[in-house]
Amino acid sequence: MEAMEDKKIRRNLYRVLRKTGVQKSDIQPTAFYQRDLRFDSVDWKIFTFYLEGIFNISIRDEELVRQSSVNDTLRYLKNTA
Repeated sequence: MEAMEDKKIRRNLYRVLRKTGVQKSDIQPTAFYQRDLRFDSVDWKIFTFYLEGIFNISIRDEELVRQSSVNDTLRYLKNTA
């Protein structure tokens, strides 16, 4: 059951990243937002908007700044689920 939930979280996070404009081939758990995915301030705003909408959560700025990689966000989402 837990593995299924993890898979759903990952799939939805990847959907958010695609909406942010990230190429499917660039989405890896080890990818860093700024170095690998080249996020800028606009990307962060779009990412946050879709992340909050799809996961029905509200992310504080101090939580957002701790998200430096896709894995960081996966861990955060698993802990809030």
